Amino acid sequence: MSRYLALDIGKRRIGIALSDALNITAQGFDVIIQDNLEETLGTIKSLVDRYAISKIIIGMPLNMNGTKGESARFAEGFADILKRELSVDIEMIDERLTTVQGERLLLEAGLSRKKRRASIDKIAAQLILQTYLDLNA
Repeated sequence: MSRYLALDIGKRRIGIALSDALNITAQGFDVIIQDNLEETLGTIKSLVDRYAISKIIIGMPLNMNGTKGESARFAEGFADILKRELSVDIEMIDERLTTVQGERLLLEAGLSRKKRRASIDKIAAQLILQTYLDLNA
């Protein structure tokens, strides 16, 4: 069975989450530091191959009023690049408040600011993927 990969796209960092083999639960996986587009694409391609990914879910960071700002346009542009480079389905879903929700979870867990910063992108990707899985169960 194939798995899903979620990406929380930022200009500097990309949070990554993977589904379990049954596509029921999402697990935070890693964070890519974007220094070089080719390296970033290579990392994502290797994850797609290694985990038999059939679909990539990308968070669309809409403004609270539903409009697209700079971050949403950046995520769309990145999704367009992935669509050209990979032969897997790519979907975008509204991710408003996932970073805020993730930050709240990490604060409740008592993590230091440094540990929260290192984890927030991965947690946001996990929340994006879990939302998608729950909506499509």
